[in-house]
Amino acid sequence: MNQNAEYSAANDTSRGQFFKKVWHLITPYWRSEEKGIAWLLLVVVIALVLFDVAVSVWVNSWYRDFYNSLQQKDLAAFTHLMLYFCGIAAVSILAAVYRLYLTQMLTIRWRTWLTEKHFARWLDHKNYYRLEQGGYTDNPDQRLSEDLNSFTSTTLSLVLGLISTVVSLVSFSVILWGVSGSIELFGIEIPGYMFWCALLYAGIGSWLAHLIGRRLIGLSNKQQRYEADLRFAMVRIRENAESIALYDGEANENRRLTSRFKLVWSNFWDIMGVQKRLKFFTTGYGQIAIIFPFVVAAPRYFAGKIELGELMQINSAFGSVQENFSWFIDAYVSLAGWRATSDRLLAFRQAMTENEERHSAIKLNREGHELRLEQLSLDLVGDRQLLDHANAKIAAGDHVMLSGRSGSGKSTLLRAMGGLWSDGSGTMDLPAGRYLFLPQKPYLPIGTLREALSYPQPPDVYPAERFAQVLETCRLGHLVSRLDESNHWQRMLSPGEQQRVAFARALLYAPDWLYLDEATSAMDEEDEAALYQALLDELPGVTLLSIGHRSSLKRFHRRHLRIEGGQLREQPHAETVI
Repeated sequence: MNQNAEYSAANDTSRGQFFKKVWHLITPYWRSEEKGIAWLLLVVVIALVLFDVAVSVWVNSWYRDFYNSLQQKDLAAFTHLMLYFCGIAAVSILAAVYRLYLTQMLTIRWRTWLTEKHFARWLDHKNYYRLEQGGYTDNPDQRLSEDLNSFTSTTLSLVLGLISTVVSLVSFSVILWGVSGSIELFGIEIPGYMFWCALLYAGIGSWLAHLIGRRLIGLSNKQQRYEADLRFAMVRIRENAESIALYDGEANENRRLTSRFKLVWSNFWDIMGVQKRLKFFTTGYGQIAIIFPFVVAAPRYFAGKIELGELMQINSAFGSVQENFSWFIDAYVSLAGWRATSDRLLAFRQAMTENEERHSAIKLNREGHELRLEQLSLDLVGDRQLLDHANAKIAAGDHVMLSGRSGSGKSTLLRAMGGLWSDGSGTMDLPAGRYLFLPQKPYLPIGTLREALSYPQPPDVYPAERFAQVLETCRLGHLVSRLDESNHWQRMLSPGEQQRVAFARALLYAPDWLYLDEATSAMDEEDEAALYQALLDELPGVTLLSIGHRSSLKRFHRRHLRIEGGQLREQPHAETVI
């Protein structure tokens, strides 16, 4: 799925599937092994939300009594009301603090659970590799970090805000209906007319806010993508700093970064324009809402039908009802951001689902004690065929060299053996024994050298003295004293040293089958010979399948296979042209 396909998927969610898919994203946590503590925290937080609403209702009644005591110059009532308010305020402050604390606790627990599940799924079925290779999604790191964080926090904030709004709306609507009285309009008596004024005012405002701000959803989605692309480009510069510096590529990289930032800048200006218009409207809407209830209630006050306290109570109740009816307006920016975040997460999950459901035409079996290719074909995008109906057999303990011109399909064949290539047809029977791949560019995780050597196993799997032995064997004795040093070894070590670390890893792991993809390309022939000899000496039963170009490798292999013109052929071992 490329980016265009991704936006097509996002548009599809907007045509009726969005809330269904979001529901499937939200609900698993609340049915998971954490459901007990999750529901307990949610219930307590909702109870604190309801308590806050109850305090607001009490304050509304307090307004009436307080302003009446001022109008009547009743000092005793005034003092009593002030002390009462201080007590309620202290409890309200405590409840607000713990509401925030427990909401954050629930948010981080939900985010932790979602992140762990998405980590596991991203790393399963080789999703992290295939999505990157196929261009399915942009910046999965952002989706797994920022988007999940934003999704959980904003979802809880919106849900709790909506609950508070609904309860508050019902409570203050009852109050407003009771205190606003009725009004006659065109000969028709309208009961609870202040309630209907609040409803009409907020309804028109919400509709206008949506018309003004609806572009924010798409713009927010693009802004997140452009920002992530810019960060990724800067990370690429850091990762390839030496090569860029040797090429004097600073001017080129500056143009690339500037072009990416222009997308950020241009889109942000569009967002600013929409938010400016929305802010004009919402600010004006809010300012008018301050005086609107006084204007509507003034005729009854000046007619002597209500006192000052009741006028202030009506104003407070009207403000609360109007504010609750206007929740959509106030939350519009948050809703737009939440929708954009949800679209990105749903597209990411959809891409993983498509990859997991993708069936390979290559039949892969992992059993037995030999490697067998039967009528195996490997294809590239654009109908180019790398390998055409190849047949081969490699027995356990065999040492086989695979050669061919650059781009002939050697590395692709090894990827297929590793389960990373699915375009093609035929059958691959792979042995069930312990195996290890050594790519041309080894992966060395950030951490101690001991951890880098033992990867993908934890370091405590191997005896401590064994690490020093394999380093000495692989001509890395100068690193023995640094085994417990934590560092970015992929930057610290030369390409040749990195490849020697990979050989040391193979000696530690001791696989039955070892696949090497130009694993000595950065070494000189002397180091190459020493390391291959070490493999044969320390792993006498190992099966080797090596991709290489040097004729010096031939003496470590009993057989020689070559890919040429889409055909896999056995070469006479005495042939020197490889």
